[in-house]
Amino acid sequence: MKRGTSRDIRTANRYEVLRQIIAESPTSRQELATATGLSLATVATLVGELLELRMLTEVGFEDSAGGRPRGLVAVNATGGALIGVDIAETYVRVELFDLALNVLARADEDMRPGESRPEQVVGHVAAAVGSVVAQAGVEGARVLGVGVSVPGQVDRDRGVAEYAPNWDWHDVPLLDLLAEHIAYPLYLDNPLRACAVAELWFGAARGRGDAVVVNLGTGVGAGLALGGGLHRGVSNSAGEWGHTTLVLDGRLCHCGNHGCVETYVGAPGIMLNLRESSPGSALLHPEDQTATIDALAAGVAAGDPVALKVVRDTARYLGAGISDLVNLLNPEVVVLSSWVAATLGEPLLREVREAVARHALRRPYAATEIVLSPIPTDPVCLGAATFALEGALQSVGQRPAAKRAAPARSRTAPSA
Repeated sequence: MKRGTSRDIRTANRYEVLRQIIAESPTSRQELATATGLSLATVATLVGELLELRMLTEVGFEDSAGGRPRGLVAVNATGGALIGVDIAETYVRVELFDLALNVLARADEDMRPGESRPEQVVGHVAAAVGSVVAQAGVEGARVLGVGVSVPGQVDRDRGVAEYAPNWDWHDVPLLDLLAEHIAYPLYLDNPLRACAVAELWFGAARGRGDAVVVNLGTGVGAGLALGGGLHRGVSNSAGEWGHTTLVLDGRLCHCGNHGCVETYVGAPGIMLNLRESSPGSALLHPEDQTATIDALAAGVAAGDPVALKVVRDTARYLGAGISDLVNLLNPEVVVLSSWVAATLGEPLLREVREAVARHALRRPYAATEIVLSPIPTDPVCLGAATFALEGALQSVGQRPAAKRAAPARSRTAPSA
């Protein structure tokens, strides 16, 4: 097993201290030591480094009933900018954040069917990144990095999209391609990890030791936070729950197998549920996933029986799959995230809870809360921005790299 180096450990500690300050700003060094479990001396050293980097600022002292007043530190929101990129099957969304992870600018690029060649995707990302930098009026030197989320399995060290089944991508050197257009350090991962980190930092998994974040979009997967930290697996492939078998000899999946969870609860699967339930339904927009899911949500709100049945049937499949996660992982919380969950909202959540209650074992189910993501912005962009922040913290004290994509290939400490 690969051991973490002292640099890895220092990066992880620096990252955890900054994470706590972002969550509880302003705060004292003593409170940080308690929250992180690090010694006061270690926290003081790390805070000193972050002050020198202008990532933090001193903001006075807290009131004291006696003894020496405690100095307070806060995030220096203007000390840098981070960019998060959400590459999905139907769109590219880019958000630019300050160091407190407030959104300063946003850009969207639609991806029409057939626009999935790597060079086309790279063109959309480059355009959107340029747009948010221009909107925010940020100097290039202030951009600390760009975190990029792409569906499927990725090699984050090499910056390679190893396998994206919905696009039939194999070993695409995505960060090298992006580096030809984007002059900032680049960091790669996938939306399962991005959403899990976003929920750990700001969402329903905050303060929870064990959480599952279920991504419901065109593709489907589960981001895992176990023991208070992000779980990646030995090859950074943990969470491919969407490609576990739900129905033996069921629908053909893009991965080549039959009956995968994704084929019943991803957006194309929901469209097929609708087509099978009501072939001529006006709710179905055959070439437009977003329009179809929007129409189903509106139909449920209006009491349309077809829409109600499709959402109920989808929730039955989803509930069966989630009950496996509940029984297997015994999490404190299961979070329904991404755009399909956000659009179908509470009606889907109610049906899923009922389905999980029918299928899961009583004891683990009783200990699990099932909720919608409370994050108001794009959780994938937010999580991707934290990958850029992690990379920036790792590079502290290192000589600036000559190669633009080099940061993505250096091994980083585990996120969150």
